Amino acid sequence: MSDFGAYMDGNISLEPIQKGSLDGLTFAVKDVFAIKDYVSSAGNPDWLHSHEPANETAPVIISLLNNGATLKGTTITDELMYSLNGENYHYGTPINPRDPSRIPGGSSCGSAVTVGAKLTDFSLGTDTGGSVRIPSSYCGIYGIRPSHGVVNIDGVIPLAKSFDTVGWMAQTAEMLMKVGDVLLPPQENGSFSRFIMGKDAWALADEEVKKALLPLLEKLEKSVPSYSATIIAEEGLQKWAEVFRMLQGREIWQEHGAWIQRVNPTFGPGIAERFQWASTLKEEDVVQYQQKRRIIQQRMEKLLEDDGILIIPTAPGIAPLINLPTRELEVRRNQTFQLCCIAGLTGFPQVNLPLITLNGIPVGLSFIAGRNQDRKLLRLVSEWTEKW
Repeated sequence: MSDFGAYMDGNISLEPIQKGSLDGLTFAVKDVFAIKDYVSSAGNPDWLHSHEPANETAPVIISLLNNGATLKGTTITDELMYSLNGENYHYGTPINPRDPSRIPGGSSCGSAVTVGAKLTDFSLGTDTGGSVRIPSSYCGIYGIRPSHGVVNIDGVIPLAKSFDTVGWMAQTAEMLMKVGDVLLPPQENGSFSRFIMGKDAWALADEEVKKALLPLLEKLEKSVPSYSATIIAEEGLQKWAEVFRMLQGREIWQEHGAWIQRVNPTFGPGIAERFQWASTLKEEDVVQYQQKRRIIQQRMEKLLEDDGILIIPTAPGIAPLINLPTRELEVRRNQTFQLCCIAGLTGFPQVNLPLITLNGIPVGLSFIAGRNQDRKLLRLVSEWTEKW
């Protein structure tokens, strides 16, 4: 399949509005971004059929067009962005260009595949619980979840607003930074002087992944000013993941519950069960988790400040095989969530670096910086990738 099954609508095209730093570059967007006179599907036919065309195009797309880029196509997403797998029950599974027998990761699956397959120069996705970071890891590309709130998210179908971010993916760190120069506000100067390995995060990684990444970590340790190891979550990352899951679930039902009850949409396996669970959550159920989230944020702000980098595996392992039983995928999802919730709960920026493969299959390494250190983080990734 020449387009790797990545597109929801590959015929949509928007020409640049004016010249700029992205002249000659093409990008695709996850099918959740508003495009004037087009209906976004959010990965579900019932959503597609029950919504009207957009009145205007999302500002983040306009920013790219204003800098010379050309939009080429909308891409498949998991249903209402509520998955990390990239297997859409209705529209199919985009083909992982690094290994067609494995899932591409979700929910920004199609956008990751267009970059991994070199169909576009970069792509836009959204990341609430890992939806840019995980497909970036599985498809062997660079991807950023920026600090929460720094990139304009107007005109994007929400999942859970206090976690939702607009992220982007690219083949190179240089391209990732080039897009960031357009989308990110002017920010911080300085450099990172402390590099911290999260021991409990690394404990979640498969042994083969740890072994594959070890030479990279050893090289990093020898080349940075300060390198140390710490326990990120004394109470356990499983507890942090539960905080994220509960708060996200409540927000999701507040956002989409009325539509689900009115339309009674058909959801695929795994998605349906998650929405059913979210429907049972009440506001009083999540009050304690809101308090825990604030404590986690304060702890991580103190750990990283404006000069620290946290180093973790992006995912526990390589991309799972396609068509695995739902129960088996849920086990992996829970492990993955424990890694993804760190940046999710804190609102910190995280970048996936695709520097290593395991028998030819990508293994992702992640750098997490303090809030609003996005530009500095992208510079670090670009500089360090050149050294590697």
